Amino acid sequence: MKIKVVNKSKNPLPKYSTEYSSGMDLCANIDNDLIIKPLQRILVPTGLYLEIPEGYEAQIRPRSGLAIKFGITVLNTPGTIDADYRGEIKVILVNLSDTEFVIHNGDRICQMVFSKFEKIDFQLVETLSQSDRGEGGFGHTGI
Repeated sequence: MKIKVVNKSKNPLPKYSTEYSSGMDLCANIDNDLIIKPLQRILVPTGLYLEIPEGYEAQIRPRSGLAIKFGITVLNTPGTIDADYRGEIKVILVNLSDTEFVIHNGDRICQMVFSKFEKIDFQLVETLSQSDRGEGGFGHTGI
């Protein structure tokens, strides 16, 4: 699939790190270092603008290394970039640790995965078919 991209950043285009990667790392596009204090959230620009084909979305997800090592994650995970959005991709990061974290220009801050989706039409009914699970949820199968 081809995705049109405008790169106004100082960084190379995102790419897959390994042959079977599903996500591409996005980099911070900043002039000065950003410090994220504990429990603080910030909006980090990437300098990237996309034209995503109809029927697809881009999902913004945390990088596992940043999450486990530093407590840095994407706040609205997964973040959705719709096919009709043409603005700059910006990422909401949050620091869930007890120490400050510094972001430098070019740091890999999240990953982006493209996903196909289908539009639906709701069909209003009075009842739903029965299933073995029924209304069981929120831990109904145990720990």
